[in-house]
Amino acid sequence: MQTTALMRAPCSLFRVEKMVYSRPSRVRLCSPSRKALGIKARRPARGVVVAQSGRETLVKFPYNYRQVTLQCQEAVKSALADGHKLIEVEFPSLGLDTVPGDSEGVNEMNESAMLLRQFCTMFEKSEAVHQAEHVRVYFPDPKELEVATAPASGMNMSGGKWETSPTFSDTAFQLDFLTKPTALLELGIDLNAKLQDRVRPEDEIFISAYPSFNVNEMIAVEELHRTTANGRPIITYNGELDRIRSGYYPKFFYPKLGKLAESFIPKFEQAYYIHNFKGARGGVLFRAYPGPWQVLKRTNDSGDTVVIHTQDAMPTLKEVALDILLRA
Repeated sequence: MQTTALMRAPCSLFRVEKMVYSRPSRVRLCSPSRKALGIKARRPARGVVVAQSGRETLVKFPYNYRQVTLQCQEAVKSALADGHKLIEVEFPSLGLDTVPGDSEGVNEMNESAMLLRQFCTMFEKSEAVHQAEHVRVYFPDPKELEVATAPASGMNMSGGKWETSPTFSDTAFQLDFLTKPTALLELGIDLNAKLQDRVRPEDEIFISAYPSFNVNEMIAVEELHRTTANGRPIITYNGELDRIRSGYYPKFFYPKLGKLAESFIPKFEQAYYIHNFKGARGGVLFRAYPGPWQVLKRTNDSGDTVVIHTQDAMPTLKEVALDILLRA
């Protein structure tokens, strides 16, 4: 494990805010050259990581969703250019300091749909390697596909109203769905038309939009990869794959997900990832491809952060919560 150092930046630069538009920025690492300059080395302050290379950079943690989108687009472009075929994008959609479950699932999916639409603009630019008409976007089921293409409204469990705008209406994307929920499907019997029957030879990239509400959605993504993709990239967008990685679903009751956890999920490259940890020792696990994994500590209630640890391989959530953050 190689640690790197972060040049200290004003904490205000890491402020978490709502959709305030600004250009993304990067934090440059510097190499400790005090010995070469004849300057006596000083012990680094608490929370500062010692640098090993002056040429490396860390992508700074975003403080609004405009930065999230721009950073995410650049990270996914890099991952695609490097030949990755299974790409994971994961971040909280209802606030950069939130965790799954802080709000109702319908609210999280509605926000994810709007953020996904912003992300997909990268395929609508004239210089894009993959153009929108060759990108197939899978929503979890026909209902979510309808919500994405037509105005919708309803009541949530707390009695409040929700409304959505048709984020994917009048676009060139190929819009589809992963599963069509039925009683038989819950028993593992799928009589619906297969995904491969709707895939075109000219489809170049598949995007799976928030396949996290029903366990059969990620099973369908695995089937797409195994039977149809034929080397074409698949991007999962806010699929909450950590639940499968961590063993949240007992193998005895979910044997198919158990197999996915062992043979399919580890193949994903985390191109853009944010996971929050709450509590007195709270923090963030953050990565923007091709950079290293960063663990950040929140320094105040305003959302300011400082990097306390970096490493090349993805740490487990348990390691971050019970080791890295506790030592900070």
